[in-house]
Amino acid sequence: MNLLSASVLACPLLGVVPQLFLGHVPWLWTAGVFQLGVCILSYRAMDTLGATFYGFTAILKFSEGYTALVTDLRGQEPYSPVPFPTVFSVLFFVLALFTCHRSVVDGFYQLFFVAYCIAIAAQPRGFFQGGTQGVQAAIFVASAIALLVTLYNNRSQKKIPTGEGVIKNLLSNSSMFKLRTQDKHLYAPYLGYSKYADAEVLGHGCSVLAAFAITASAANQDPLAVLILPWVVAAGGLLQLVCGSVAFARGKTLESTAFILYGVMWTVWGLTRFGGLYGDFRGFHLAVGIISLMLFNIIVTVGALFLNKVWFIYALSFKLILISFLLDAVAALPYGYDIGVTIIFGLISFYFFLANLFNCTFHSPQLPLGDPLIKMSGFGGGRNLCHHLPARKATSVQQIADIMKNGGICGMPTDTVYVLVAACNRPEAVEKAYKVKKQAQERPMSLWISSIKQLEPVRQQINPMLWDLMEAAWPSSISLVIPRAPWMDFFGLGDSSKYIGTPQSIAIRNPDCTIATHLISLVGPIAVTSANPTGEADTTHHNQVYAKLGDKVNGVLCDGPSPENIASTVVDCTKIENGQIGFFRVGLIPKSKVLQIFEEIQRRHQDGHLNRGFETDITDPVSDTMESQARSTDSETYSSLNQPVPAMALSTMDLSQNSNEDDAL
Repeated sequence: MNLLSASVLACPLLGVVPQLFLGHVPWLWTAGVFQLGVCILSYRAMDTLGATFYGFTAILKFSEGYTALVTDLRGQEPYSPVPFPTVFSVLFFVLALFTCHRSVVDGFYQLFFVAYCIAIAAQPRGFFQGGTQGVQAAIFVASAIALLVTLYNNRSQKKIPTGEGVIKNLLSNSSMFKLRTQDKHLYAPYLGYSKYADAEVLGHGCSVLAAFAITASAANQDPLAVLILPWVVAAGGLLQLVCGSVAFARGKTLESTAFILYGVMWTVWGLTRFGGLYGDFRGFHLAVGIISLMLFNIIVTVGALFLNKVWFIYALSFKLILISFLLDAVAALPYGYDIGVTIIFGLISFYFFLANLFNCTFHSPQLPLGDPLIKMSGFGGGRNLCHHLPARKATSVQQIADIMKNGGICGMPTDTVYVLVAACNRPEAVEKAYKVKKQAQERPMSLWISSIKQLEPVRQQINPMLWDLMEAAWPSSISLVIPRAPWMDFFGLGDSSKYIGTPQSIAIRNPDCTIATHLISLVGPIAVTSANPTGEADTTHHNQVYAKLGDKVNGVLCDGPSPENIASTVVDCTKIENGQIGFFRVGLIPKSKVLQIFEEIQRRHQDGHLNRGFETDITDPVSDTMESQARSTDSETYSSLNQPVPAMALSTMDLSQNSNEDDAL
């Protein structure tokens, strides 16, 4: 698309056409749309630098098309002010420097756009002067060469060197600069399943462009005669909305709200003031809309108090710009006020642009963004108080295991939702985890093991049919409620055993999750409860663990969104010696599958007690009674550990009837 637009803009210089006209607009705007699409796809490919570059070039294409359109309609070339293209050249230059660490050729290619922006700023004719068109001819040649090299390297085993990794190798020996590893955890979403990289670099870069664009004055002349509208609407409006959408997909609620709000403001104000819609009308009615946006920005500013200092200053300085819009609407704008506040906002946005670009490239040093001005339990600075470690790394699991061995409680991903865990051989940790939840007595904890082998020392105290059911059902999302027995003392629970289950029974489970079983194998059997206060929704993302439980959590294994948002199936096995089971809750594993497993276990035990050699054609009444009891299981369940209710009253979709069972079971 750079090749296409460059060929269009270079035509007047080569004498193909006398000047740009209306027929060129679709070509330029088509290039802009495609550049914007590639920008979004680059975020999808976790390429922040590439996405920022294509976002910047999309702004240029839209502005080029707008200039050709206005010139054809008005019969006069619009005046191009100096501030915007000058600042644009600085942003392109900074971006080119950071791109060089990935590929020297890519960084050098972006320098052509630095020269292009300088050429636009050099003369008031902007895109219509010979210097600008000459740079576009050079961009055409550079784009053609870059395209051929890229295609050749993609298809051939022998690569044309492009300088990939050259800067990286030079910095690898530096003790001052340490490049950040571009792994999947770098752009892990805050919440949800987002597959996009962070868009804050482009968002703040567009804020810089929009701010410096309105420093040019269009007073006492036709607004369309000055080239301001496309810079404000394309950079401040369209691109800000894209960045807000990406931020929202990543679970960054405040950032997405700010980008979308500012994008709407730049679009509305740009079209009104610089699009010829404003006219000479001034009055309070126009100010009402601006005042409403100012109220929304107050919410963003208050929210930024909990994020970091730079975000707070950024939101507060935009309030100054909104005030300038308001004063202009009521015809009370002091001379130079709007230029002053836009420069302040532009400089703050530039620092934000540079800091985000620098921090996503280098692991150290980092440009400071500041701590939150207000910190609350469960929010702001949580990662410094509570260890947040990637669950897919064995070293991280070992760190969490060490924390638990020392009496800490941690959040852990499972095959269903996130849970709060404590080592059974640390009674004080079990008690702490129990008391973290409000009204915990209504939600007894459960016991989890990594393998049935951990129960081997106490096998003699467990019913043989129950043991076989454990072997057949686990590992899975099935929790078995079994009678309480002295064998629990084997795990070192001590007095804290009262927090697990009820006086009559306990729930035990072997989860079908590699991370969970590996942690349990390092720590030993663990006491488990749901990672949320009683009565709240299940915790389905690692960021919610600390947000809900606060400083009482010592560590969290981070694995992104939960694979399932359905609780486990809880089976009542307290009467299994009589050939009966019930269901406290039907969750991820359907009732039919559990019954099928149990019937196979029953059949196996019946075969063990009957001698088929002597009773081949005689019906055994005892066997018939047991089979009848097994078949009757489907019509029997329990709403609590002591109160059975009809199984037909419980469906696989009704998971909330039994308040006595913890969601983590």
